[in-house]
Amino acid sequence: MSEQQWKRLDVVKRVEAKRLTVREAAEILGLSERQLLTIRQRVAKEGPAAVVHGLTGHSPVNRVCDEVRERIIGLRRGKYEGFNDQHFAEKLAEVEKILVSRPTVQRLLREEGIGPARRRRPPKHRRRRDRKRQAGLLLLWDGSRYDWLEGRGPLLCLIAAIDDATGDLLPGAHFVEQECAAGYLRVLWAIMREKGLPCAIYMDRHGALKRNDDHWTLEEELRGEQDPTQVGRALKDLGIEVIYALSPQAKGRVERLWGTLQDRLTSELRLAGARTIEEANAVLEAYRPDHNRRFALAPQDATPAWRKVRASLDLQRICSFRYRATVLNDNTVRLSNRVIDIPPGPHRRSYAHARVEVCQLLDGSWRVFFKDVLIAQAAASSLEEVRALDRRKRPAASRAFRRRVQQVAVSLP
Repeated sequence: MSEQQWKRLDVVKRVEAKRLTVREAAEILGLSERQLLTIRQRVAKEGPAAVVHGLTGHSPVNRVCDEVRERIIGLRRGKYEGFNDQHFAEKLAEVEKILVSRPTVQRLLREEGIGPARRRRPPKHRRRRDRKRQAGLLLLWDGSRYDWLEGRGPLLCLIAAIDDATGDLLPGAHFVEQECAAGYLRVLWAIMREKGLPCAIYMDRHGALKRNDDHWTLEEELRGEQDPTQVGRALKDLGIEVIYALSPQAKGRVERLWGTLQDRLTSELRLAGARTIEEANAVLEAYRPDHNRRFALAPQDATPAWRKVRASLDLQRICSFRYRATVLNDNTVRLSNRVIDIPPGPHRRSYAHARVEVCQLLDGSWRVFFKDVLIAQAAASSLEEVRALDRRKRPAASRAFRRRVQQVAVSLP
């Protein structure tokens, strides 16, 4: 089962144990109460397999055939370029005699990476958001770059997470030189080891958390979707819902945490005479229990909602930097300036030309997986900070030229 299905099963079990109400469970899973009751009855009758949809692996009856799909995409990129979704659906029905609904047209276009003709932004209404009832339902994490050492040492960034229900400063908070993916993965690793898996995380749109670039690889263009960041991939694999804030005010609780820490923690660092990042992290670790004792709140529901980490999950691999690569003829994998030798497989088999996943763990060491089987390891390449390697980018001019070639090809008789 997928992590989402495990999450659904875990929530149903909590309802059975009367640790969650039906309404709270439905809200966590994004379902109606009626849907949740149906799933609960099926689990009681069929067991864990009931959370797997019965049509898994089957094509829907009303699926748009490939020929019609290609024709719709071709018309939108050619004859009807620039039409909005509703107008385009009307033209398909009236002129091209293709009867598909506007939502279907919209879905097909978005899957091919064709955005809306105009983006509309409704007026925003802001209001104070109530805290979640249970610890583990929602976390907020962020990074604060500030002169924490007040000139005694380098400018540092503090990466930390708090629980929305209690305001607890969670394990894994630490100082780094720059806000980065490795920092967030270390926080996630520490939280999972001590607490478990949260249901959702609220965050901003920093480049380490969400792709903000306009560069698409050829595979991403064909798929119509950009690959997530390294942190985004880890959260997706763990079944943790991601909620992006559109403004600093939207994540006010973690922003207020920075105000408190920039007052109290800075004073503690001054008192300890901290001058290096190592000394600052030692002071932070000693300060965290006192901070929680003073500022943490009791949750409305004392039953925690942390999900248990299954033994089958390889947390080191999930909380690592993962890359797809092709094994060369000499049975090596090369990433940037790093070369990893791959030993012979069973019966002295060669892995040349195989597509593998190369992982750099948070301690800097390397692992290579072929179809989820570990086939090679390598020690840390250097003592420099672990960070994501640069993506191969296709310039905007190249992508514009490709789109134009596709338009010309569609318009040819």
